[in-house]
This record gives sequence, structure tokens and C-alpha cells, in this order.
Amino acid sequence: MPALFPPALEPFLDVLRCPVCRARLRPARGSLRCRAGHTFDIARQGYVSLLTGIRATSGDDAAMVQARNRFLSTGRYAPIRQTLTRMTADVLPGQGAVVDIGCGTGYYLAGVLDQLPGACGLGVDASVRALRSAARVHPRAAAASWDVFRPFPVADRAVDVVLDVFAPRNPAEFHRVLRPTGRLIVVRPVERHLVELRGKVPAMVAIDPDKEQRLQQALNPYFEAAGTQHVEYTAPLTGQEAIDLVGMTPSARHLTHADLSDHGSLPDRVTVSVLATSYRPR
Repeated sequence: MPALFPPALEPFLDVLRCPVCRARLRPARGSLRCRAGHTFDIARQGYVSLLTGIRATSGDDAAMVQARNRFLSTGRYAPIRQTLTRMTADVLPGQGAVVDIGCGTGYYLAGVLDQLPGACGLGVDASVRALRSAARVHPRAAAASWDVFRPFPVADRAVDVVLDVFAPRNPAEFHRVLRPTGRLIVVRPVERHLVELRGKVPAMVAIDPDKEQRLQQALNPYFEAAGTQHVEYTAPLTGQEAIDLVGMTPSARHLTHADLSDHGSLPDRVTVSVLATSYRPR
């Protein structure tokens, strides 16, 4: 392998495909290249830029990534990560490939890989700022830039587990890349999630009461639920943690600094309430 080639990418050389022509990708002097000559740079931070020349539809900016790193480092969301890890381990007790869609800084993928020494992971996100963290979050975690709404640069039936944690979804592509014995694990907020913060910061994006119904309608042609866990608990918050928790969510795009400047108006505890469901391919 070339000297600058990230070792965590090696297990995915048989999984990744050229997003232009769908041919296999091979290492070539700080890049991945297919037989047709399409070349995708590997950034010095370690992620591969598969979105070269294509504008992503979304992605965390630098401030959101910083807020996310600070907040997740507190362990306030550790119960979510632990639940996700247990559900993954039920499907993947040995070796296998885990792809985390909308991986952000790689917090959840790293937690899964910590507990599954035979697994390798690939984090995919539209934000290159987030990928700079994701590419270094774990020795067995590779990272690549991609837009979840486009066909994935991944071979058919090549992945054992797809993770989707607070991220957009592409059910048809999830189904295509998963092995028949694989699982899609989706984590999403429910109505009570962060209710105290939303009460104090009216500009935060509300949780649509029809969101769960729309999710099931979108997934039903491709997947059937194999098991759901409701993770709910109350977490303490400092003033900075409350600001970071809001700042790492999509709500940050709708808020100004003034919306969050008064620490005294923010709650010192918050309800965390999410559903985690494992789906098997139909």
C-alpha cells in the first residue's frame, strides 16, 4: 500500500465502488483510482473525497462539529451509543463491515468498533469538517465524503450493518448494499426528546408528530422491523453543554448567538428520548 494510505480503508477496497463508473477502486499515491482513471483524493486527515466535483446537499459546519465533539465527549449520550452497540453485536458477533451513514464525527461508530474487535467501519458524511474527526476516531474506522441522497459508492450486498443515527435515510440504497442477513439500525428522536430545551429555545426545530409514520412508510417496501428499544433518561446539563447540544443539531442553522447567549434561561437537565430499531431486509 502507498505510504499515505489509511490502513482502515484497506478492508473496504472490495466494498467501495467508483461513483462515476462503478468499477472497483485501488490505492494510487494518496488517492483511490478505478481502471478507467477516475481518481479520488485521500485528504491528509485520512478521509477519501468521493464527492469530488459534486456539491453536497448538507453537512455540519465547523461550529456544529466543534459543538458536537464537545458535547459527545461529556458522555451524556453514552446510553444511546451503548444501546446501538448491543444491537449491532446481536447481528455481528464476529467479523464484518459496518457502514455509518451521516456519521458526523464518528462517535457512534467508534463505540461500536470498541466492542466488536473483529469489525471494520466506514463512516460516510457530507461534511468534510466532520470527516476530519471521523477518520481519526478509531483505528478501524475509515471515512469517506458522500451525499446520502445519491446512489452509494458501495457494492451490492457487501455490508453487514448499516447505522443511521439522527441522519437522513435512503431506504433503497440501504437495502441494496446490505447482505440478506444484514441489518439496518435506525436511531431517531421521539416527541419528548430535548423537550426542556425546546421549551426554552422556541427557534429550535420541532419534532414532527408524523415523523415516525413517515419513516415506517419509507422503510416498509425494503425492510421489516426485527426489534425496537426505547432509550429514555434525564441527563444533567451545564450551561455550555446546553448550548453545545443545541449547536450540534440542525436547529443551529436557524438560531443566532443571541438565542443562546443567556445561560440562565437554559435548563440544567434535559430528557433524552429516542427509538432504536433493527430492521432486516425483505
